[in-house]
Amino acid sequence: MRVLIADDERAFATTFADLLRSCGHEVVDVVFSGLDAIRSYHRHRPDVVLMDFNMARLNGLTACRNILSSDPAGRIIFLTGVSNAADLDPLLSGAIASLRKPIKVQELEDVLRNLQGGPAAPAQADGK
Repeated sequence: MRVLIADDERAFATTFADLLRSCGHEVVDVVFSGLDAIRSYHRHRPDVVLMDFNMARLNGLTACRNILSSDPAGRIIFLTGVSNAADLDPLLSGAIASLRKPIKVQELEDVLRNLQGGPAAPAQADGK
């Protein structure tokens, strides 16, 4: 799957990109602001955008809405450190899902597998 990562925490974004590559995904770009996410999306047309909700220069919500206004078929998943799920409803933004940081590898793989139309892996008892 072709993935664009947008997160203003550079260390997280770089490590996350390495993790996705090790899982067999193609990371088309890693950017650090919502504005750069919009530009990179239009340049690369990834299968999915994994985007931090709270970023400098343009937050994830605004970037998501901008991308989807020009490409309604775009698929965006929010990454968030927000502890209260009620604070972030992906349906209100047009995003297809949100994942809470720290990201669990199995949860991420399940979401990406579902996007590709494959069967979800069985969940482990501890949720990891």
